[in-house]
Amino acid sequence: MVRMALGISYDGAPWHGWQTQPGGRTVQDALEAALSQFLAGPAATICAGRTDTGVHALGQVVHLDTTAQRRDESWIRGLNALLPSSIAVQWAQAVPDDFHARFAALSRTYIYVLRNARVRAPLAHGRVGWVARSLELEPMAQAAAHLLGEHDFSSFRSSQCQAASPVRTLHELGIVRHGEYFIFTLRANAFLHHMVRNLIGALVYVGLGRQQPGWMRDLLAQKDRRLAAPTFAADGLYFAQVEYPARYGLPAGSPQEALARIPGW
Repeated sequence: MVRMALGISYDGAPWHGWQTQPGGRTVQDALEAALSQFLAGPAATICAGRTDTGVHALGQVVHLDTTAQRRDESWIRGLNALLPSSIAVQWAQAVPDDFHARFAALSRTYIYVLRNARVRAPLAHGRVGWVARSLELEPMAQAAAHLLGEHDFSSFRSSQCQAASPVRTLHELGIVRHGEYFIFTLRANAFLHHMVRNLIGALVYVGLGRQQPGWMRDLLAQKDRRLAAPTFAADGLYFAQVEYPARYGLPAGSPQEALARIPGW
């Protein structure tokens, strides 16, 4: 038995999120169907982090156990020949038996690309978020500083979240502006359901001047999802990177390299 790790990228727009569903329109369903053909038998995968409907991935990582013997390049080319055009294996590598795509992860990084322009851009539809009114960077950066560290993120947690604890450690929340685009980079040990999109929604409220930066600190203390901003659009959200201990020797690109792979960026 061999444990294989796969690096996956996908356009989330056509799919109902990562996790398998009875209708079969999820990324996991499509990947496992391709794996079953490739391996001539059933295949079950475990991912580093489940993504919602419409959320994209640049660096999703999965693992599976198999008795099949294939070259790494064969895993890539063989699976990609069977996968739909919106999903592709980027790399494949055998890993030790103690590797686990979810539990071995040290951190996960998401990137949100937000276009701030008066008129919508049809060619960017589904690829970036959009806010028509002018956003201010400095208030958003001040608000983001309140979120760093270990906190109870109940105010930014979906009511459907199944996590045992709302406590997470946010290592990084960077915001930079490139012309009409704002790039948000969020790195944490793990994220709650809808946590990133809820954080972006709150930061946008601050950037629009609807709330002051200190509002973010208040929301953390109140631990009440009803008091925060609405969940922001999934369009501009990318699961960019998973960090693992170096001993596994997995490919480790930077979030900046991941950003360069976003179409049109």
